[in-house]
Amino acid sequence: MSTVDLEKIISLCKRRGFIFQGSSQYGGLQGTWDYGPLGVELKNNVKHAWWRRMVYERDDMEGLDCAILMNRLVLKYSGHEYTFTDPMVDCRKCKRRYRADQVDPGEKCAEGGTHDLTEPRPFNLMFKTTVGPVDDDSNIAYLRPETAQGIFINFKNVLDSTNRKVPFGIAQIGKAYRNEITPKNFIFRVREFEQMEIEFFVKPGTDDEWHARWVEDRYNWYTQLGIQPGNLRKYVQKPDELAHYAKATTDLLYRFFPERSDENKQFDEVEGIANRTDFDLTCHSKGGKLVLKDGRVIPNEHAVNRLTWFDHQTNQHIIPYVIEPSAGVDRATLAFLMDSYHEDIVEGETRVVLRLHPDLSPIKVAVLPLKKNHEGIVKTAKEIKQTLQKKCGWRSVYDDTAGIGKLYRRQDEIGTPFCITVDFQTLEDSTVTVRDRDTMAQVRVAIDQLPTHLAERLGTA
Repeated sequence: MSTVDLEKIISLCKRRGFIFQGSSQYGGLQGTWDYGPLGVELKNNVKHAWWRRMVYERDDMEGLDCAILMNRLVLKYSGHEYTFTDPMVDCRKCKRRYRADQVDPGEKCAEGGTHDLTEPRPFNLMFKTTVGPVDDDSNIAYLRPETAQGIFINFKNVLDSTNRKVPFGIAQIGKAYRNEITPKNFIFRVREFEQMEIEFFVKPGTDDEWHARWVEDRYNWYTQLGIQPGNLRKYVQKPDELAHYAKATTDLLYRFFPERSDENKQFDEVEGIANRTDFDLTCHSKGGKLVLKDGRVIPNEHAVNRLTWFDHQTNQHIIPYVIEPSAGVDRATLAFLMDSYHEDIVEGETRVVLRLHPDLSPIKVAVLPLKKNHEGIVKTAKEIKQTLQKKCGWRSVYDDTAGIGKLYRRQDEIGTPFCITVDFQTLEDSTVTVRDRDTMAQVRVAIDQLPTHLAERLGTA
């Protein structure tokens, strides 16, 4: 199992252009990160792999892309205005703020001794803004703290426009914003992030079965894309851990912190699969209501539609139950980076290699000329690169900025599955050397056979 820690991943990401600190030109902005040339490719590939599996390969799913800014009432009746809080404490000595459940009272304070913490108080995590030119309470809006609510309020729109029948799902990938008290651990906990989220609508009574099916499907997605099973766990939340609206939740935990001595603390959430029952559609439905954890009931006096589905078998309007697989794009990307990182000793030197699944690799093929100032070699290499990029659709690069050995190491470090070397023999017999990233094995392949040869190994990439 991979035991790489975050420090090595952070170093690699900055050195090779995967991820940079946000606003670094001005000292940075805590909790924000910018994805560089390779990072944006990797992140896009994670999203594409998810979308292909969840939407294209299923017959019971529709896609959606909702606005980030929504009517304030959406987040009122979802309960976010009332309950989307974390407990916050201040240290009276060093003046720093912490999430109460993430700071040890016996921890050393920068001002000496241990922290002198205030009593916990609720802190709403939503970013507040105003819509329009007048800055007053009537124009308050929020940056959405999750993508789910946009799906719920569009349930009837999707249902009516697609003629779907329950069970079916709505999938969305998009940005969300949470004003985290203490963002930390690289891209693991941030203030601006992306979610890959599904709301899957089922008949009441079938929800337990569907929940179990989604847990298995989502677990398998990660392992099929290369996550080692020993680094991924299913955690069934205990009754006292469940959100008040949830009937059941299973978290998928990844080994993000292998350096911790307590193995249980090495794992943290990469995705949650919740059975939300009919809570959300009831909250947002005309004549519905929001029931808070403390027992307060907020009748919905503003919704314009009843969010129900007509079951022709029973001739009844029903409010479906919802199974919600919700994954963080950034956390999934981090998990794939960590799990693929390996160090080998080759000829007495350390070789860093990202053994990313081909579907996820930022670059699929690198074309390398043996001699960068030889007209025939360069011309042929560039033609191969263009063919693989344009006709085959694989992200390909041409690189002549170092010797072949260094170029191989560079591509290994960024996870490129195959390197193609164009040499003098190429000019004689129209064959090239194809090198495999993982085994370092090299074979000669005819140029006109490259698309077939690589397709067998790159799959859907």
